[in-house]
Amino acid sequence: MADIRRLSTADADFSAQLQALLAWESVSDARVQGTVDTIIRDLRARGDEALLEYTRRFDRWEPARAADLEIPQARLAQAWEAIPAAQRVALETAAGRIRAYAEHQALSGWSYVEADGTLLGQKVTPLDRVGLYVPGGKAAYPSSVLMNAIPAKVAGVAELIMVVPTPAGELNELVLAAAHAAGVDRVFAVGGAQAVAALAYGTATVPAVDKIVGPGNIYVATAKRAVFGQVGIDMVAGPSEILILCDGGTAPEWIAMDLFSQAEHDEDAQSILVAWDPAYLDRVVAAIDRLLPTMERQAIIAAALRARGALILARDQDEAAALANQIAPEHLELSVADPETLAGRIRHAGAIFMGRHTAEALGDYCAGPNHVLPTSRTARFSSPLGVYDFQKRSSLIMASATGAATLSHTVSVLARGEGLTAHARSAEYRGEGSRG
Repeated sequence: MADIRRLSTADADFSAQLQALLAWESVSDARVQGTVDTIIRDLRARGDEALLEYTRRFDRWEPARAADLEIPQARLAQAWEAIPAAQRVALETAAGRIRAYAEHQALSGWSYVEADGTLLGQKVTPLDRVGLYVPGGKAAYPSSVLMNAIPAKVAGVAELIMVVPTPAGELNELVLAAAHAAGVDRVFAVGGAQAVAALAYGTATVPAVDKIVGPGNIYVATAKRAVFGQVGIDMVAGPSEILILCDGGTAPEWIAMDLFSQAEHDEDAQSILVAWDPAYLDRVVAAIDRLLPTMERQAIIAAALRARGALILARDQDEAAALANQIAPEHLELSVADPETLAGRIRHAGAIFMGRHTAEALGDYCAGPNHVLPTSRTARFSSPLGVYDFQKRSSLIMASATGAATLSHTVSVLARGEGLTAHARSAEYRGEGSRG
């Protein structure tokens, strides 16, 4: 029998059970925070020297000088040519679809002129330089390179700096090839909190950036939080999540594998199924029992399902939709007969996968929308990574003489009411000048 909890919305203590299930503390502990703070201070004080020391200590290879940390463009091109043709085609296909979707997101400036000639508007400008953190070692994700780099390039970011740890000096060819496909400008073989600090504050070798994006371990997430304010960040992400609403009409093997697809990330990942047919939940349990022994990452999947997974019996589809809005999941599958109607009732979700044939894995790799999504219920107030995250907006105001005369009176009344005389007189000068 699958070791995954069964809940029912009819249970007297369901709300408390659900709250406990969803609870996730993403803030690092004092030990991690202390380590990260020390690394950041050291990096700021000693720059490249500290970066080299931490690389030798944590990544276990011996760069002779700071310049050795940079992976040249020729090496990216070499990786592109060296990978199997099928991988090149897959990267090209995914990159093309991600780029096409991102091009629909690009913001543009606008303005309008009022009757008195005053111009108001908005100017949209891409960020100058962005840092992209890419995990290395066991967690090497070329898909994350594409998902983070391509929207930045579509936005018009002038320079994209990628950092990637290389444990024991090993380079991941597929990650380097993805960087080539995405048009990354510079790549450095550094990782951990020290890489985040280098991107935030700059060293003689690694240029400082304006924003840092990309996933990482708890030290990377803690460092991103610590440097926020010095630079922008995308988000501090928690474990991966999937919530599936199913009316019982989808093959239970499909649903079981969708639950596995998130659980295999790590033991903290969360997989939840909500259905309103108890017999269907039994069929999914049977599919889990049958398929789990066939999975390469069986132990990780089993641990995740046991710790944070759940099969929830709802009264009906209406209650299931309300649960989805309460959970505000990173990934939401609507495996029902009429997914578009149900999607109209969803207010909080990072990405919505509609219909029986839309596996969440499509979004992870090549559907087009970004796979960098809000986790831990933050979909209540935040959105997927997109082109707009690499653009900033400036307000445009150009008062005509007539407009200055009109507006200065309003400014004068409000500013004097706040006791800010200089504000008032600054506006009044323009108003008097315009009338004179």
